[in-house]
Amino acid sequence: MNPLPANVTAAVAALPSPSSAWIYDPAVLAGRLGRLREALGGHTILYAMKACANPAIVATAAALADGIECASGGELRAATAAAATRLAFSGPAKTPADLTAATRTTTPLWMHAESMRELDGLAAAGYTGPVALRVNRGRALPGTHQMTGAPTPFGIDEADVPAAVDRALAHGLDLTGFHLHAVSNCLDAHAYTAHVHDALAWSRTAATRFDLRYVNVGGGLGADPRGDQIDLAALARGLKGIDTAGAELVFEPGRYLAAPAGWYTAEVLDLKTVQGQAFALVRGGTHHFRLPAAWGYSHPFHLVPGPRHEPPWTNVDLRVCGELCTPRDILNTGQPTPHIAVGDRLVFANAGAYGWEISHDRFLHHPAPQTLII
Repeated sequence: MNPLPANVTAAVAALPSPSSAWIYDPAVLAGRLGRLREALGGHTILYAMKACANPAIVATAAALADGIECASGGELRAATAAAATRLAFSGPAKTPADLTAATRTTTPLWMHAESMRELDGLAAAGYTGPVALRVNRGRALPGTHQMTGAPTPFGIDEADVPAAVDRALAHGLDLTGFHLHAVSNCLDAHAYTAHVHDALAWSRTAATRFDLRYVNVGGGLGADPRGDQIDLAALARGLKGIDTAGAELVFEPGRYLAAPAGWYTAEVLDLKTVQGQAFALVRGGTHHFRLPAAWGYSHPFHLVPGPRHEPPWTNVDLRVCGELCTPRDILNTGQPTPHIAVGDRLVFANAGAYGWEISHDRFLHHPAPQTLII
């Protein structure tokens, strides 16, 4: 486990007690984006803001990526407010209001249509921008959430693509290509490279009645919260010289860019031993940082000493739980800890993606965490 950056340690130590906070460093996202751009060889990068919608993170992505991928009307408004120069609008179950908002935006927008009904709705709303069909096709890829390779609610069935193309063209929509997001958190660079090549090849065969200008292979570049990440060098080798036949090749990373740019910290309020297990109870928990409970994993933590008023415990195998009235409010199931005391702050790194965004903060109405930008 890498040590905490000095600026993160200083920010955690300066928090008032009892502390609970999300900390973001946009410069980390900027550096990660630069390395990814080099690996992808200049192909288009849209930041998937569903991973982390913190305004400072989104503003940095809007300035440095090629655009922002949104999955709701609310995200569309936030990305526009962040001065994004290009938008993509994904996600199932778009409402008529969402389609109207997409129609009225003045920022260039690419619509990812999920169904026949959505194509009808776009036409009814008077949408004139570019449209890509999201298609559920291809074999499953290794990762934490498979979007294709099995029945899922996302996209148009591959067998229905000819009918969807006919419907889009009959409506006079500007059909440009396909959106082929397949997986979340893929750590296998060779499998992901094969997905990109396959997506391009399939798109060329499916675009028989229109000019193929756009192939979006989605996100899914892996950055596991425990530290593993997709091999960028292997990805770069697999994509070098790839033939897009003139179509724009688009990637939508979210997790890969945001994960290392965020930390969650929670102060120890109580220490106890129950049936031989040492517990640290913290000011916070899964209502702030839900990912460990959602995935069923143990998130590693760092310790920053806080205002200690009693001797520390030493050499304990520590389970970290939050302040909620549920036995599932667990951030870490057991980590050897040399010393810990009430008042210390536990810091969970690589937490910037799908952390605060997916959490159920209204449960029990505890105070919200602070948000710090460093």
